[in-house]
Amino acid sequence: MSTIRDVAKLANVSTATVSRVLNNDTKYKITDETRERVWQAVTQLNYKITSSPKRKVSTRDHSDSKSQIKIGCVLSVTKDKYNDPYFMSILSGVEERLLSAGYNISFIRTGIELNDNKILFNTFSEPITGLILMESLNSETYEYIRKQVPYIVGIDTERGDIDNVGYDHYNVASMAVNHLIEKGHTQIGYIGGSGLTNNLKDSRRYRGYYATMHAAGMSVNPDWVIDCMWDEAVCIEQINHLCKTKNCPTAFFAGSDLMAMAALNSLYNNGIAVPTEVAVMGLSNIEVSKYSNPPLSTIDVPTKEIGMVAVDNLIDRMNGNQLLPKKVILPTRLVVRSST
Repeated sequence: MSTIRDVAKLANVSTATVSRVLNNDTKYKITDETRERVWQAVTQLNYKITSSPKRKVSTRDHSDSKSQIKIGCVLSVTKDKYNDPYFMSILSGVEERLLSAGYNISFIRTGIELNDNKILFNTFSEPITGLILMESLNSETYEYIRKQVPYIVGIDTERGDIDNVGYDHYNVASMAVNHLIEKGHTQIGYIGGSGLTNNLKDSRRYRGYYATMHAAGMSVNPDWVIDCMWDEAVCIEQINHLCKTKNCPTAFFAGSDLMAMAALNSLYNNGIAVPTEVAVMGLSNIEVSKYSNPPLSTIDVPTKEIGMVAVDNLIDRMNGNQLLPKKVILPTRLVVRSST
């Protein structure tokens, strides 16, 4: 097990400096570069202040044992922590299932927050029993957490060494595009964002869109493929540009309802009628999608149930299930409203 001396040696600082960084002591001036070296050494060496061993605790133990179990959650959000209705719905399912089993969420972090080594270290400095992970995370952060937490269940992560719960991204994209084709559209654009690779075309939703267009004998116009980075303002700006240059397709498939509703907003402000001039298809069926103008056609994703099933899998692992990691795919369904 690494010691504070090991951290100091790797960071090329004194043990006192390491202690001051870890305890956020501002009495002495420490440069940002030195702090960063210390945090890098801490994560690289897997150093922990407390050496209390993590033990496997059965959920069949008494309530006093349950109080010792700490379960955290890592959200996947691009901007504001609690403003994404998709992930909030999943989180509500997680919380409901944990409470019914006698547990609480000990902490909620985002992938962006955990990019800060100080936050990462402080979050996992005490023994954590289980984690619901909604973000794939970069490799360094993920490997650090993997060493700290014995039981992790992912929600739509790209990590194959843990259980994952989610839906078939490729299939729902194909379902959405086929619906638009059945409505007579041949010029169909795509709105979405990229993941860890920072390449939209690596997205399973984009691949489902592209393959379905290709199978139907239709070409994909790169001008109509919008990488908005899951940011509504960027989405609106790019569709505004298409409208002003009179280069709009007759339909858009958006990889999330929020982006679809941003597209509706832009089309409305540019005087383009939906769906007679341009149809818009969303994905996820968040609660507000039925109240957009016009009401949004979408694919229903059972978000709350995804959170509940993830917790069931986590508790199963905590109870001793050591079988190979499994992937649970929940069903989705087409919801047709007035936007198509």
